[in-house]
Amino acid sequence: MAYTTIKKPSDYFNTVLHTGNNSSGRTFTGYGHQPDFIWTKVRDSANYNHTFVDSVRGGDKMLATNSTAIEDAGSHGIITSWNSDGVTWIDGTNGTYPRLYYNDNGSLGGDDYVNWSWKAGGTAVSNTDGSITSSVSSNPTSGFSVVTYTSNGTSGATVGHGLGVAPSMIIVKRRNSAEDWGVGHQSLTWNNFLRLNTTGASSASAGLWNNTAPDSDKFTLGNSGISNNGSGTTMVAYCFADVKGFSKFGSYVGNGSTDGTFVYTGFKPAMVIMKRTDVAQSWIMFDNKRDTYNEATKVLYPNLTNADDANNLDLLSNGFKPRSASSFTNGTSNNYIYMAFAEQPLVGDNPATAR
Repeated sequence: MAYTTIKKPSDYFNTVLHTGNNSSGRTFTGYGHQPDFIWTKVRDSANYNHTFVDSVRGGDKMLATNSTAIEDAGSHGIITSWNSDGVTWIDGTNGTYPRLYYNDNGSLGGDDYVNWSWKAGGTAVSNTDGSITSSVSSNPTSGFSVVTYTSNGTSGATVGHGLGVAPSMIIVKRRNSAEDWGVGHQSLTWNNFLRLNTTGASSASAGLWNNTAPDSDKFTLGNSGISNNGSGTTMVAYCFADVKGFSKFGSYVGNGSTDGTFVYTGFKPAMVIMKRTDVAQSWIMFDNKRDTYNEATKVLYPNLTNADDANNLDLLSNGFKPRSASSFTNGTSNNYIYMAFAEQPLVGDNPATAR
C-alpha cells in the first residue's frame, strides 16, 4: 500500500500570500486547486479580522474567527468565482472600505495578506445521514468537508458530514446570531470543547457534542447555546479528518526548552495551528510561506486581530519542534492540541526534505 494517496498536498491545501493594490476587482491565482474554503488575514495591521469564506455559504458571506458576530453579507469583499487555480473577488457593499478583506492597500494600515485555502468537493449536495438534513461539500481524499445545517434544539440530533471516516476536529459557528465558535478535537475527547474566538482553556461539557464522538457518517449535537443546536439556528461546520501524509490532529506536552518537544506528523508541515488547553492562552498559527526557512518566527492568533507577531518553531521533514519556552507553544508540562497540514509527505515520489 502506498504511504499516502496524496502525492501533491497543494492540490488540496495551500498558503498564498498577496499584496493589496486597491483595484476594484481582482482575480488571484497560484492556489494549486479550486478552493472551497479560504481563511484570510492581513498580516501588517491589527485593524483587520481573520475571515472565513466558503463556497457552500457563498462568496458574499464572511465570518470572523476573532469575533462572535453574525455572518457578514459581503460588506468588505465578495468572491464571485471559485476558479480552478484561485478565486475572483469584487468590492463589497461598504461605501468606505469595500475591499478591506481582499485587496486593500493600507486604508487601515495594512496591505499584506495571507490566505490559507482548502479544496472540498465543489457544489454542495444534500446529506441525510443525520437526523438533520445538511448541505455538504466533502472531499474524503483530503479529509475535509464544509457542512451547513439548521439546528432543531434537540439533544442527540445528528448531522451528516460526508467524510466517510470520523472527523478528528470540527469547528462550528452560528451564522444568524452572535455566539462563540465551538471546537471539538479528538485529543480532548468529545465531552470537552474549546472556543476559537477566545483564549479559554478546554471546558468539560456534554452540551456541545452530547458527550458523543463523531462517527464515519455524522456528528452529534447537544443542547449548548455555544454554536451548535439552538432551535432554528443556521450553522456552518468545518470538519477535518486525519489523512496519512497530509493532515494530522493530535496533542503534545511542552518541555519548557528551546530544544522543544518534537511532534511527529509524518509529513513536512505547511501549516501548524496549536492551542494550550489546560489554562487560558491564545491560539497560534505558523506556516511555510510567511517563513520559508527555519526557524519559523512569524505567527498570527486566530482569536485576535493582531498583525504578524514573533515566536519560534522548526518545520521539519516529518513534524515540528518548538524552539522557545513560550507558553503559547512549549511551556513546561503544558498541554497542547494541534492541527497540521502538509507541504510534502515524508515518503513518496518527492519525499520531504528539511528546510
